[in-house]
Amino acid sequence: MKKMVFGLVVVIVLIGFVGWSHKIDIMLTLVKFKTQRAYDVAPNREITWQAGPALPGDGASERAPNIIFIVLDDVGLNDISSFGGGIADGRLKTPNIDALAAEGMIFNQAYAGNATCAPSRGMMMTGRYPTRTGYEFTPFPGGQGMLATIFNSLDSGLPPAEINEIAEEAALPFDEQGLPSSEVTIAELLKDQGYHTVHIGKWHMGRGQGMAPNDQGFDESLLMHSGLYLPEDDENVVNAKLDFDPIDKFLWARLRYSASFNDAGYDQAFEPRGYLTDYWTEESIKVIKANKNRPFFLYLAHWGLHTPLQATREDYEAVGDIKPHRLRVYAAMMRALDRSIGKIEETLKAEGLAENTMIILTNDNGAPGYIGLPEVNKPYRGWKLTFFEGGIRVPMFVKWPGKIPAGSRAEAPVSHIDLLPTMAAAAGVTLPEGLVIDGVNLLPLARGQAQLPERPIYWQSSFYRGVRLGDWKLQVSEKPAKKWLYDLAADPTERVNLAEKNPKKLAELQGLITAHIASGRGPIYPSTLYAPVMIDKPLNQGYEKGDAFIYWPN
Repeated sequence: MKKMVFGLVVVIVLIGFVGWSHKIDIMLTLVKFKTQRAYDVAPNREITWQAGPALPGDGASERAPNIIFIVLDDVGLNDISSFGGGIADGRLKTPNIDALAAEGMIFNQAYAGNATCAPSRGMMMTGRYPTRTGYEFTPFPGGQGMLATIFNSLDSGLPPAEINEIAEEAALPFDEQGLPSSEVTIAELLKDQGYHTVHIGKWHMGRGQGMAPNDQGFDESLLMHSGLYLPEDDENVVNAKLDFDPIDKFLWARLRYSASFNDAGYDQAFEPRGYLTDYWTEESIKVIKANKNRPFFLYLAHWGLHTPLQATREDYEAVGDIKPHRLRVYAAMMRALDRSIGKIEETLKAEGLAENTMIILTNDNGAPGYIGLPEVNKPYRGWKLTFFEGGIRVPMFVKWPGKIPAGSRAEAPVSHIDLLPTMAAAAGVTLPEGLVIDGVNLLPLARGQAQLPERPIYWQSSFYRGVRLGDWKLQVSEKPAKKWLYDLAADPTERVNLAEKNPKKLAELQGLITAHIASGRGPIYPSTLYAPVMIDKPLNQGYEKGDAFIYWPN
């Protein structure tokens, strides 16, 4: 024992003498070592999905509609060719996603619930703002302090990241930072209505204390246990590591290639079968076939295009000689996502379910600047981790044959909070009495029966907040202390700040934010990291004096 202690002391002393970059490498090596030792990952095992008996009625058209809810991760508007030019100046198109959009309604001004994934997903599941649920920040798997250290080691010129050491020390374990079990999810509502409910893919809303998918209304859950798309050294994988990105460095050290089924513990983790995006798709197809004789709700939460950037060699070759390398890998990942949508639609048609299935597709937030690709949110300003349009504008399509006219578009601003009441209405579900739902049912709008009344849409992350009312949008931050006011009708890319020129509108929207925050609860756990984020440049371009930035609290 004395020898072990002495050895640790020697290692710590040696770390103190090495250079800063080597310290970071040593720290990340220790993270990887600790992760590898934490649990074993078994070989892939076959999932046997529950199969439903036929219910009374003459066929699928006689039943309540199936609902397939597809959420992409970190996809930029410009990555989808029906919104923008497509990746690499249009070299990669998304024909299957484009077809889905064209067969239903496109919401031209759809917003994420937040500029990071977990709060957005909480709002999708509940239809409620964090002022009601308290679920305001994205849980990070241990090591926020290390992440701040890595941020500060970068030669980007940005102001330093800050860590709230007291809050981090008192923070709950990662698995217990999630959506409270007391919240009512869309899965619970549909399950009570007789739907078979299935979750596949990312969750990121807690795994303990009644927060796991199976505790939040899902009959079955195939969980993204960790976040590699393939093993790093797989013969079929092409990797793109981002040396300029601290989040990427941490993820490569921390993540593994693993899945779990039905809330199994870490000791029950197993390898997926092949490339993660394709694996989730194959299992989704099995779910559709197993449940073709009863109403089902499938929540398919893809991991793509989130880092780490990994593509199959086949997709990498198929997208052509795109440069730089990371953009080619990114495009190949998008090709896999588009293929997923096409295969799911093909299965619905083959099983005779297409006419009575509602499909909703959206994305959790805008694409990030930390991947170093400047065109992903074009033409909008900002990235994931900001409340500028690039950080919160998302694709949102709804297809429901015979109920929603094909080729229709809506200009009214809509939000992730609207998805729960919309899906509930499609299924004929009455919302719980006494429970405040902040979102609205979008079906009358989608059917051309009514227009949405003007209403405020809010965003919040600690001291950084925003609101849109009509065509006006305000962001306020305490760090740096600044207010950004834009008329989106005249200035959709947010270039002309009208905060000083229009004090009356500034005061009106500021009052809405103040009242919104005061009307609800605070966050259920505190933010611990304040990270600087450039508004107009991707991370690899480097900060210069005068560049606009915000601090993102998480």
